[in-house]
Amino acid sequence: MSLSLGAMERRAIETHAARGYPEEACGVLLGRDEKERRVVSEVVELENAGESSRHNRYVISPEQFLRAERRARDTGLDVIGFFHSHPDHPARPSAFDLEHAWPYYSYLIVSVMNGRVTDARSWRLTDDRSRFDPEPLEASADGPGVVGEERTSPDRGKSEE
Repeated sequence: MSLSLGAMERRAIETHAARGYPEEACGVLLGRDEKERRVVSEVVELENAGESSRHNRYVISPEQFLRAERRARDTGLDVIGFFHSHPDHPARPSAFDLEHAWPYYSYLIVSVMNGRVTDARSWRLTDDRSRFDPEPLEASADGPGVVGEERTSPDRGKSEE
């Protein structure tokens, strides 16, 4: 199975991750499973509810998760995954990520180096919870993005406000 992101959803995630730097930013992915791919239809940006180590940890409060689940239900979507950033670290799951992940969900990790998004990778926890396996990412061709590629343009990663 692959994770499919449209340009608008990708930009929302990248902007949220860059704005959160140097702390981890996080959110929920809403969408649907369609045959051999998981399609993200909406991104729910959340505040990192962690009280400490926010530069290398994120926490989604139960209240935030409940609101995201309600949003999914109200829009006819499902919670299909989560995203978070890794400030100044690669887009690979950490030991902390492994300890706190749940099977089924997609985990999109966005690397933010010096305030700029440089990479994004998706992962799925194995059913036995022993490791993450890479999940292929599909992205629409329109607009800037970093799904699986290195950024080179100096203005990318900045807010589009």
